Amino acid sequence: MSFMRGNLLEKSRKLVKGLAMAEPVWLKEMEREPPVTFPRSENKLKPIILPEDDYVNKFFKKHTDSKLVDAINVSGFDPPPARIFAWRVLELKEQGLAEEDAMAVADMEYRADKKAKRKAYRRLKEIAKLQGKKRPPNPFPSAVKEIQAEEKKYIHDRFFDPQTLRVLNKLKQDRLQGMADRRGFI
Repeated sequence: MSFMRGNLLEKSRKLVKGLAMAEPVWLKEMEREPPVTFPRSENKLKPIILPEDDYVNKFFKKHTDSKLVDAINVSGFDPPPARIFAWRVLELKEQGLAEEDAMAVADMEYRADKKAKRKAYRRLKEIAKLQGKKRPPNPFPSAVKEIQAEEKKYIHDRFFDPQTLRVLNKLKQDRLQGMADRRGFI
C-alpha cells in the first residue's frame, strides 16, 4: 500500500473499489468520522545558519589542513579552532574593525597560538627526553591517530584476553572440523 498516495481511509477505499480487498468492518465507521489530518511540511527544511558560518568557511578555505589536523571532537567541550577564529572576527567587528582587518588579526592570533603550542610541545619533549620519561601526548594528533589510540586497547585484548582466545580457538576448531567433514576425513 505504500505506493499509493493518501491516508489509510483513501487507500482502503481504493483497494475495496478495485476488488483487491474485502470491505473491512471499520471502513463505514471511519468514513463517518475520518481521522484527524495534520498539516504536512513542504519537506524543505531551512538550514540553520549561524552568524559565524561565513567566517568558518573562509577559515577552512585559508587553512585547508586544519580539517585534518584540528578535527572536531564531538564529545569534547572545546570548540574547534575555526569557530574560535570566527567568534574572534565577530568580536573584533563589534569593536569597530573592518572585516578584512578583523580577519587578519584573528588569523595572526590563530597562527601565533598554534606556533606557541608547537614550541611548548617541542620543549616538553626535550624535557621528557632529558628526564628519561615517556613523551607527552601530541596536542596536534590527527583524527586517524586518535581513533587508532582508542582502538589500541581492543586490538591488545584480541590477542591476550582469555575469553576472546577461547572464542577464537572454538572458531578455529569449528573451521577445521568443517574442512575435515568436506574432505571426508573423520
